[in-house]
Amino acid sequence: MIAIRNLSHSLGNKTVLRDINLDISDNTILGIVGINGAGKSTLLRLLAGVYLPDEGAIEYDGRSPEKAETRQDIFFLPDDPYYTAFMTPKGLFDFYKTFHPHIDKETYDRLLSAYKIDQKGKVRNFSKGMRRQVFIALALAVKPEYLLLDEAFDGLDPLSRQIFKDAIITLVEEGHTTVLIASHSLRELEDFCDKFILIDSNVIKQQGDIAEHVGRLCKFELAFTERVSEELFSHLPVVSLTVKNRFVQIVLEGDGDDMTEKLEALSPAVMDEMPLDFEETFIHDVRKGMTV
Repeated sequence: MIAIRNLSHSLGNKTVLRDINLDISDNTILGIVGINGAGKSTLLRLLAGVYLPDEGAIEYDGRSPEKAETRQDIFFLPDDPYYTAFMTPKGLFDFYKTFHPHIDKETYDRLLSAYKIDQKGKVRNFSKGMRRQVFIALALAVKPEYLLLDEAFDGLDPLSRQIFKDAIITLVEEGHTTVLIASHSLRELEDFCDKFILIDSNVIKQQGDIAEHVGRLCKFELAFTERVSEELFSHLPVVSLTVKNRFVQIVLEGDGDDMTEKLEALSPAVMDEMPLDFEETFIHDVRKGMTV
């Protein structure tokens, strides 16, 4: 288990994270979400031992990420991973083998073959997506106990994303790995993350099960026979409301069946419940925080 206690960190004079407390269970896939500059990447760097926290502590089963033996169990894939000007995929494997002696060459070769990567080509000449594929292959070949991913889907085509997600799920299901992934691709996270945290204004504003979090809201489109105003819905737990003459789009907090009954009492001519995903829920959560 990863335990984060009273964690605060600043970059220069700017407070990035403040009083973060979080327990992350083993064999979990945790999505870390937030707007640009929220502190997602900083949190991952603290967890990887790249940064030392200004205040508080991080422990992996009671061990600090500052210790080399702990970092051997961690693989951190940043948004801009390091490679030298003349590094090839083969050279990268040899380089990472010094830090992770148990890295699996067969897995690495298999993934690069699936991605159609030339192991003798220079990484600097690869496209952004190809470079990402190489480092994903490294991460999966290490089979770490803790896998930390920053914008892991960036630059990947749909097939590559699916191969990556399937491999992550396999690692977790086999009981090897706990995954933390920060991403702006919320629809990707919704597909396979167990839990999430939302970082906003330097703190964790929301956390929990993604499906349960999305399920707490419901969305409807309605049409009335006459023009209506926003006041008609003032007694309801409105999260978002758009009224255009006779047509209404509304997001409500609460059970869909209960809200259906309340909306039917307003006598709309037409009413449809619409799908709501994690990305839209995230937008509502952040906007709500901005108005506080």
